[in-house]
Amino acid sequence: MPHLHIKEFKELDFPLLQDGVYFNFIANNVNNRDEKLISTSYDGEDFFLLVKEEEGRNLLKTDKLTRPASIYNVHKALLAYSKAANLEVLASNVPEGKKNIHLQEANALKKIEYFAKDFPQGKEIRIEVGFGSGRHLLHQAANNPEVLFIGIEIHRPSIEQVLKQLVIQKLDNVMLLDYDARLFMELVPSNRVGAIYVHFPVPWDKKPHRRVISTNFIKEARRVLKVGGTLELRTDSENYYAYSYETFIAFAKISLQINKNKDIAVRSKYEDRWKRMEKNIYDVIMTNDESSLELKIEGDFSFDKKIELSNDALIALHNKTIRFDGGFIHFERVYKIEDGVMLRISMGSFDRPEHLYVLVQKKEASYYPESPLRSPINLSAHKELLKVING
Repeated sequence: MPHLHIKEFKELDFPLLQDGVYFNFIANNVNNRDEKLISTSYDGEDFFLLVKEEEGRNLLKTDKLTRPASIYNVHKALLAYSKAANLEVLASNVPEGKKNIHLQEANALKKIEYFAKDFPQGKEIRIEVGFGSGRHLLHQAANNPEVLFIGIEIHRPSIEQVLKQLVIQKLDNVMLLDYDARLFMELVPSNRVGAIYVHFPVPWDKKPHRRVISTNFIKEARRVLKVGGTLELRTDSENYYAYSYETFIAFAKISLQINKNKDIAVRSKYEDRWKRMEKNIYDVIMTNDESSLELKIEGDFSFDKKIELSNDALIALHNKTIRFDGGFIHFERVYKIEDGVMLRISMGSFDRPEHLYVLVQKKEASYYPESPLRSPINLSAHKELLKVING
């Protein structure tokens, strides 16, 4: 992750503009005075820079929850703040060069709001979850120009590698997203997808709740797939294969095809390595046989009245958890900001919660930098949050 080790952090007067980067306000952690967040805006993205004060030196990097889609924007913001505050940099892994020419031309990387607002229409959709090096995604896109591919990945170097290749290969039928695929599936319209690829997911043997394949994910896959569409799992892990097979077969009615060591048109570099090691490769392919009801989600994330709780009462919410049917809200951290308080919360379902910030200034609240994904469980969590902050 890009970062600067600095001798001493210097707080500036906000808001300020430096080299095209806007620094809007600073938030100070109430319970950990060594942590601060700097609200930052650049090239249409809003995010926080994180300051961690350590003995002998300080760390300046991007906040994990709000990190922007473009890593270049992180580089730009870190260097701009360092310049504006005249910081003494002890160590850095932030390049000062210009943005890669191919990344300057790339426009395939989208934010979740793009899909939530107006999901793409007109073409068959195929989704790849965790595309890694992108070999399979790029191969499929090149050989199926009439299909729109949505690739989901959270590893930034992999995203930038594929963005470059899309420009080099002149492929215009791919969109990329840095987001939790399990949450993304909840906003995909019903009966729209031709195929979902989950190739070599992280096994998470010690944390099975983090696995992509689950009962809920399969239910959402069946809903979004058109009749005849497929969910294709490919794994080298016998444990993951056995777990997934049991999860699939638990459904009352399902169509499955199982393959072992099947040759496919394109393989990842890891699969090549596993083949040399004579590891077995397992495929579980589910075919959807039924049409689903149209997706309907009602409600919004508005804060329609003044907040009743005082700043002190909001601060006292730190580390509190509210549980409700199917979900929860947890108040992870509390920050002081000018004219108010900022809450860092996790909310939604227990298996795939969202983490975000809520600003409360002059008795008015808003999510920052954006609202949660518009899903039924998140809307329920929002209603519970309103009850809490309105006393």
